[in-house]
Amino acid sequence: MASDLIQEDVTKLVIALIAGSIIGAEREYNNKNAGFRTVILVTVGATLFTILSGLLTQGKDFHVAGNVVVGIGFLGAGAIFKEGNTVKGITTAATVWMSAAIGMTIGIGEYTIAFASVFIVMLVLLGFIWLQGFIDQF
Repeated sequence: MASDLIQEDVTKLVIALIAGSIIGAEREYNNKNAGFRTVILVTVGATLFTILSGLLTQGKDFHVAGNVVVGIGFLGAGAIFKEGNTVKGITTAATVWMSAAIGMTIGIGEYTIAFASVFIVMLVLLGFIWLQGFIDQF
């Protein structure tokens, strides 16, 4: 029924809100350019575009999904800047890219893959800081 599909799509958007909030909270806590609201909007937006792509083409054509990836690339590029001899913002750009991918995954209803991806992103952002520090010593 149509109301069941609408409820499912709204559920996907809420799940995207939660996933984006988890990742965005870490970015906000660390004062990154793409923070809490930005990551949520990227995740929810990618979910919505994926839902719309499926609705518009009855699930037969995912050109919209490919264009989301390209669009997010431009958004991520805006987070990268050069400061002296160093380049900053690459992790933030990659986080925005991953947030969009997670949103698209939620948009097709693959919640287990989406939250496994959220776990991996958080593991990298929070858990690998010590490993990066260790590697930087050499």
